[in-house]
Amino acid sequence: MMNFLRTNKYIAGLWVVIRLYLGFRWLTSGWGKIVGGEFDAGGYLQGAIGNPDVQGWWQAFLEAVAIPNAGLFSIVVMWGEVLVGLGLILGVFTNLAALMGVVMNFSFLLSGTFSTNPQMAILGIFIAIAGANAGRYGLDRWVMPYLKETWNQRVRKGKGKQSETYVA
Repeated sequence: MMNFLRTNKYIAGLWVVIRLYLGFRWLTSGWGKIVGGEFDAGGYLQGAIGNPDVQGWWQAFLEAVAIPNAGLFSIVVMWGEVLVGLGLILGVFTNLAALMGVVMNFSFLLSGTFSTNPQMAILGIFIAIAGANAGRYGLDRWVMPYLKETWNQRVRKGKGKQSETYVA
């Protein structure tokens, strides 16, 4: 089954549909926060602390880390949603985008917000499981081989220099 999800070119078409759906959801959510000009994660974070369904360890994290840095978290949420959306729509760094989307979904879930987060998290996990096949019909088709070749060239050059210094 894993081989089918990760290599089948027909299922890659399904991944495109799921990517576009998730990407649109992320992009519109983040862009709405950016252009709205009034998004502040502080109120949301305060509300999560008062929620009896939120685990104590997560409340402690919110109180110690998130709330004192609410401005930074506001920026990270807004731009994170936009970047995840663009990555999924364009099919570039697809696995990273899907994983970061899942991280945000779980952060929202842990803070007591359910809405569409479980559905989006599950779809994001499936995209991540699909690996390179999820970006087959996207920019990953060209970007990933280019990055791999560039990386391999740098590694080969680095090894050659090391061996020369040890020989001398």
